Amino acid sequence: MARQGILISAPASGCGKTLVTLALLRLLARRGISVTPAKSGPDYIDPGFHRLACGRESVNLDAYAMQPQTILRLAGCGDGLLAVEGAMGLFDGAANGRGSAAALAQMLGLPVILVVDCARQAQSVAALVRGFAMHDPAVGIDGLILNRVASQRHETMLRAALEPLAIPVLAALPAEPSLAIPSRHLGLVRAQELEAIERLCDRAADWLEAALDIDGLLNVSRRAAIPAGNEHVDRLPPPGARIAVARDDAFAFAYPHLLAGWREAGAELSFFAPLADEAPDIGADAVYLPGGYPELHAGRISGAAAFRAGMTGSAMRGALVYGECGGYMVLGDGLVDGEGTRHAMLGMLPLETSFQAPRRHLGYRQATPTNDAPFWTSAVTAHEFHYASILSEDDAGRLFHASDATGQPLGPLGLYRGRVMGSFLHVIDGAA
Repeated sequence: MARQGILISAPASGCGKTLVTLALLRLLARRGISVTPAKSGPDYIDPGFHRLACGRESVNLDAYAMQPQTILRLAGCGDGLLAVEGAMGLFDGAANGRGSAAALAQMLGLPVILVVDCARQAQSVAALVRGFAMHDPAVGIDGLILNRVASQRHETMLRAALEPLAIPVLAALPAEPSLAIPSRHLGLVRAQELEAIERLCDRAADWLEAALDIDGLLNVSRRAAIPAGNEHVDRLPPPGARIAVARDDAFAFAYPHLLAGWREAGAELSFFAPLADEAPDIGADAVYLPGGYPELHAGRISGAAAFRAGMTGSAMRGALVYGECGGYMVLGDGLVDGEGTRHAMLGMLPLETSFQAPRRHLGYRQATPTNDAPFWTSAVTAHEFHYASILSEDDAGRLFHASDATGQPLGPLGLYRGRVMGSFLHVIDGAA
């Protein structure tokens, strides 16, 4: 039997697709319908919500940064209905236009369900939907979920306007401000920080269930034509045979596909919590500090003596130490928080960073390791998303030469000293 699947997208960010996705995941899970969640594009936050909503690990599927075989293999993992939450608007991609949710839907043969914010329109909804349905003949709109519908009269007007398009309206959802998910500078707050997430998912599922034509949605999902992937995919190599991975609220942004690829290559992974003043496994030959929110916990990190000693000991034993984004900042000499207080970090790289004057750095990156860089031997695709500023980068080797999605050179990025290395880049896959 062919695998069912859908891509939940919208005309733009802010239309409610994340809430609809969470509601659907929880609804399917409590009805006993097997579902595997996924997120298009580079995102750490939404997959955490997906996991809590349905109890299944969510994977990233990135049509810009991942090789096609990587995507096909990841899409083939798990069982049941593949439910992919799109990023931004349906046709929005990288700066050069590549890598949109629409491109992913086309690659995976996924029917598209469009979540439309109807709060400030009536008959005009037909023009909007018609435009999206006709924009790319290879990407059709297979179902609609109308969000923020004000009244029964409003719903009647919307349905009448859309009827000539012959696209099934799967739900007309009333506005429900109490279901709003708080935000933070990197997007939504991390799922674990939301004390009422379980109750929110249940309430959202009730909200969706009351309006959803679930049989119609499942019928749409059966139109999926997900191609079979090649079992052999060249993964990013593991940085060691035994890898200690930092994992807590300050170091939470590690891609599941990256860790899974290391395991499949034979690496043994262990986890430690710097915020609990834990040190990496003394037997690890590599230590990975992922990104996260170290700026919110800088004082605790600075005072974590066992963590500091364990990291220093790992480097002295010759372990490869690698930090991404937040992990990179922690490897530096100091971090200035939003209030202007400087906190001493690990001092393993000559780097000073600051959040006192937040400035957004965002975009896909193509990165080639420098000639003498440790570990990295070939080009990678990555993304950058942070508000920290570099105050200083002193005498050390540079890790990558990088360019943005349009090919514009960004110069050297990241640092290494001996076998300690890091950058603001979140590596996603090897370059095709």
